[in-house]
Amino acid sequence: MKFKEFDFSPQIMEGLDSMGFEECTPVQELAMPVIWEGKDLIACAQTGTGKTAAYLLPVLNRISLKHNEGINTLIIAPTRELVLQIDQQIEGFSYFCGATSLAVYGGGEGAAFDQQKSALIQGADIIVATPGRLLSHINLKYANFGTIKHLILDEADRMLDMGFFDDIMRIVRELPVERQTLMFSATMPPKIRKLAESILHNPESVNIAISKPAENIIQAAYMVYENQKIALLKSLLKGKTDYNSVLIFTSRKINVNGIVRELKRMGFKADGMLSDLEQKEREEVMLRFKNRETQILVATDIVSRGIDIDGIDLVMNYDVPRDPEDYVHRIGRTARAQSSGVAITLISDLDQHNFKKIEELIEREIIKIPLPADFGEAPAYNPISGRRFGNRPPAKRNDRPKQGVPNNPNKKKIFRHRDRGSHQGHQAE
Repeated sequence: MKFKEFDFSPQIMEGLDSMGFEECTPVQELAMPVIWEGKDLIACAQTGTGKTAAYLLPVLNRISLKHNEGINTLIIAPTRELVLQIDQQIEGFSYFCGATSLAVYGGGEGAAFDQQKSALIQGADIIVATPGRLLSHINLKYANFGTIKHLILDEADRMLDMGFFDDIMRIVRELPVERQTLMFSATMPPKIRKLAESILHNPESVNIAISKPAENIIQAAYMVYENQKIALLKSLLKGKTDYNSVLIFTSRKINVNGIVRELKRMGFKADGMLSDLEQKEREEVMLRFKNRETQILVATDIVSRGIDIDGIDLVMNYDVPRDPEDYVHRIGRTARAQSSGVAITLISDLDQHNFKKIEELIEREIIKIPLPADFGEAPAYNPISGRRFGNRPPAKRNDRPKQGVPNNPNKKKIFRHRDRGSHQGHQAE
């Protein structure tokens, strides 16, 4: 279905034409007619399928046709990165219709807070906000939500995972009862159903390929010991000048800077992204990556759902994510907008159980590529026999081989190297 088959205003069509939008994605084709009719909606679609445009275009069309006083639409998203991404898409789609928008998020300077305060009092057409910062403004009693016609929750499952249920319900109580509410989520667990029942009125449902990676992502994995990971990473990237953009995810903040250092030694332009950075620093890192000034970005899950950049050639999971859904979001950063991409995961002997859950979720077995011959021994993939030791039963201490090195009967003692990172808990974002 083409966008021109919808009755969009000339201003919206001009914006679509300038951005090269012609064909609707499946979620856009199914969701936009429901939104057009003014019904509440709960939509479940995997990342990278065009969900943002699916809700923005009908809302912007209404704004372009009717003069509005005050805030027309409130969009709530879990992270600063996603808020900025949505705000940038609003700017693109609304260039010719003159709709105003403002991103409301924490971590900025005092001037940014004052600008947010002004928009909440005077009323931008669209406010895009994180729950925590929006509540800070609400608690100061000057935010005016009486004119809101649309409430949109983007990445609702992620917000609930981050503990924002009570914050969302507090925000909802500030809004007019008569409104259109749209909820978009990549997954649909019971807690999302509970939230939908609380804030939506007789919603329509749209479901597109729940929790499945895009078909045009080539997925593969390597079995490794923890202390083999950095060497394998360097081996896989060595000489890969054809990769314009590479995204490496690690579950541990402590790994980010070390990986970046190794990549820079190899001559790559690499940056790290983690929650410890100031907001200005994070924005600068993302801008460099988006502009191709940075070839490789090493990040924690802080950007697994908050980055919308076309042309990412490779996503590498340096660590297996604990939550299978996070795997879908991580690798969904590549193969966007119907392009193709590659996703590689490094599976340590300690992570086999978690990777098995991923394979069960996506209902496919991911190919395991043998390590290069010079890497020595690698754990076999056999998660059923035990989470901690993979395919090998617990051995006596003196019988355990050094990681990546075969048993040597000529030596009396072999000490097994331990990587401290592999025994530390995942650090919270």
